[in-house]
Amino acid sequence: MGTHVTAQYTVKSWDEKPVIELDDGGKLTRTSVTGGYTGAIEGEAASESVMCYAADGTAVFVGFERIVGRIDGREGSFILRSEGTYDGTEARATLSVVPGSGTGELTGLRGEGSFVAPHGPQATVELDYRL
Repeated sequence: MGTHVTAQYTVKSWDEKPVIELDDGGKLTRTSVTGGYTGAIEGEAASESVMCYAADGTAVFVGFERIVGRIDGREGSFILRSEGTYDGTEARATLSVVPGSGTGELTGLRGEGSFVAPHGPQATVELDYRL
């Protein structure tokens, strides 16, 4: 198994730019986000995502996020891959630690998790990890 942790994520900056406008009213966008974690995961994060919006405002997305900080007091950095959906009011995603991305005391980190983010700057992140 592994260790289960929960953390809160707060968006500090959000920069979303259209890349392609679709014929049906949808669009592809690229989003750069910075934020911070508190709780069992503490630190700063920067991410890049591609989002595909339907004409009704719902979306699917994929992205990568680098976190520099601590998990349960172990210091280092790692990268999370996310894949999720936005239903117009809430984003949900599955997360996985990119193999080989851990540094410092997080070298060898592996894990999977999820996040739930109601529209706004806050999200709850859960991660099951192994070192």
